[in-house]
Amino acid sequence: MIKTLIVDDSSLVRTIIRDFLESDGSFEIIAEAENGLNGVTQAKLLKPDLVTMDIEMPVMNGLDAIVEIKAAVNTAIVVISTHDTAKMAYEATVKGAHEFFAKDIFTSQMSEQRREEIINTLKQITGTKKRSQGLDSVKQAAVASRKINAIVIAASTGGPMALCQLFTALPGELSVPIFLVQHNTSGFDRSFVQWLDEYTPLNVCLAEEGTVPVKGSIYVAPTDRHMILGDKGIAFDDGEPVNNQKPAADILFKSAAEFYGDGLVSVVLTGMGSDGAEGTRYVKQAGGVTIAQDEATSMIYGMPQAAVGTGCIDMILPLGEIPKRLVFLSNGNV
Repeated sequence: MIKTLIVDDSSLVRTIIRDFLESDGSFEIIAEAENGLNGVTQAKLLKPDLVTMDIEMPVMNGLDAIVEIKAAVNTAIVVISTHDTAKMAYEATVKGAHEFFAKDIFTSQMSEQRREEIINTLKQITGTKKRSQGLDSVKQAAVASRKINAIVIAASTGGPMALCQLFTALPGELSVPIFLVQHNTSGFDRSFVQWLDEYTPLNVCLAEEGTVPVKGSIYVAPTDRHMILGDKGIAFDDGEPVNNQKPAADILFKSAAEFYGDGLVSVVLTGMGSDGAEGTRYVKQAGGVTIAQDEATSMIYGMPQAAVGTGCIDMILPLGEIPKRLVFLSNGNV
């Protein structure tokens, strides 16, 4: 059983979260707390496997509570917040939260598929502190010299924290544009862009139809639309989800490979599932350079592992090595 502590100042929300988790049978709610300070006290005393955390609460807010809990207890923390506090929810990932969800999705209208995705994510997150490390060693294959014209990146669970670290380390004068698919809760994309923009000298913007990409900018795919690239710039595909994802990195990677050919670099970061694996295959077939984050630095190794499993990855790198490699490649080096 996954011992769980629920922290939220609303008794109704605590009941909703309790009912949601207990419906699976794998979660044991060991305590509830109505503010951050009480949550810290309960976490230190009970040492839960999982803490669900609100952001805006009396006495102590969720951000401060996360910092104190992470300093004292090796536990997984997920934020369950409102759209009004979405930007702070992303900030929570830097302070130690593993994932976050919007409160308004926890309704009787939630699809069974969405319910299973959330439950599986929570199970994966709570298992990260027990997992073995380093199943795939660092790999840096030699690649042919070429001019790099663009970078595409895929990320999911654990992505905000990884992207924050990656983009903080990139220079503002990066000579190519970056296109990003981060699996996000619907409606949280603008807050994500605003938050991420504060951590990098690059220009972070929500992708818009018809935009002609420029160097030194990061174009983030909006939620619920597939981003595609072509000779008219950025466009969108409103088709069905691919591998349960919309936007899907596979769609972005494929279109980018067709447009940029061997001048493309793809990066698959931490996340559940296999999105980006088939896209990696397309990039490799087009002659591009392919990178995957290593297991040791991935919160969830699903997506990078699936990409590695295609046999099309040139480099398996720790997160901290990826920015240096991207700068090296974008400067025309290999």
